[in-house]
Amino acid sequence: MEQGLIPATILTGFLGSGKTTLLKRVLTEMHGHKIAVIENEFGEENIDNDILVADTDEQIIQMSNGCVCCTIREDLRTTLADLAEKRRKGELHFERVVIETTGLADPGPVAQTFFMDDEIAGSYLLDSVLTLVDAKHAESQLDQRQEARRQIGFADQIFISKTDLVEPAQVEALMHRIKHMNPRAPQQAVHFGEVPIAKVFDLKGFNLNAKLDIDPDFLSADAGHGHDHHDHDHEHDEHCDHPHHHAHDDDVKSFVFRSKKAFNPAKLEDFLGAIVQVYGPKMLRYKGVLNMKGSERKVIFQGVHQLMGSDLGPKWAPGEEKVNKLVFIGIDLPRDVLMQGLEQCLV
Repeated sequence: MEQGLIPATILTGFLGSGKTTLLKRVLTEMHGHKIAVIENEFGEENIDNDILVADTDEQIIQMSNGCVCCTIREDLRTTLADLAEKRRKGELHFERVVIETTGLADPGPVAQTFFMDDEIAGSYLLDSVLTLVDAKHAESQLDQRQEARRQIGFADQIFISKTDLVEPAQVEALMHRIKHMNPRAPQQAVHFGEVPIAKVFDLKGFNLNAKLDIDPDFLSADAGHGHDHHDHDHEHDEHCDHPHHHAHDDDVKSFVFRSKKAFNPAKLEDFLGAIVQVYGPKMLRYKGVLNMKGSERKVIFQGVHQLMGSDLGPKWAPGEEKVNKLVFIGIDLPRDVLMQGLEQCLV
């Protein structure tokens, strides 16, 4: 019997941000749900697994051959394929999968595994990437480590832990900084991994049909004008104890393209194809709701690195303003090249 796709969640986050606490909490709270947890840790952190195995009935698969960034893709692929196979045969019962990556992992290859391989794509639905941020050490981690910045760029939902250990102004400055890197992902301060399950599962971060407008504040005032979107917040910054956070010129940035004109489908496809070829490795996440000439339905498009997909969304409602909205999150992406190129694809 066909059981439908198995939802998968990637849990990533800074070292010390409380991923294990969050995971334990989720596993205890999900009464009656079976979750297969795939751990990808190495070195000292393996101790965590003993706790998890002891406290729950979940099946935990230890991957211990080093870092997910380079070697794990194939491992993860194999593990996911094995799990799906055992589930089909009735040897294992689980309803969803959570992949916990190491503190330094790049979520990119992990996410790509779900799209690159037909067998995996036929069994699993990648639901979302969750990133946990340790408020106390975030500033220095973001300053020093590109992996930390990439994890922010990839996220569909960001949880900030340990906010009680720092000044409110510092938390606000951190959230502000993260927002510039990734305006798509809602941020939430959490206490000791106490997160309502509704915020963890079935977020449909990768669901092509998901309406883009569900992202809170997505493309709010900051997107309307042509400047970089640091402008809208200046008054607010004056009152901040940390006015210097504009000095963080992080390499992970986001920008937004909006237009009320329709796109020429052929031109847009060519342009996006070319951009992805050239800048794919630097493009973390991109997503958009498009108004295509000749189509009565919205076109939803999104991607991870070089993998880009689009899908027909719902019809434009009567009287609804047809606006193209696209957001790009990446590392040192050439904003002008993208903006001008998109402009030239309009009808």
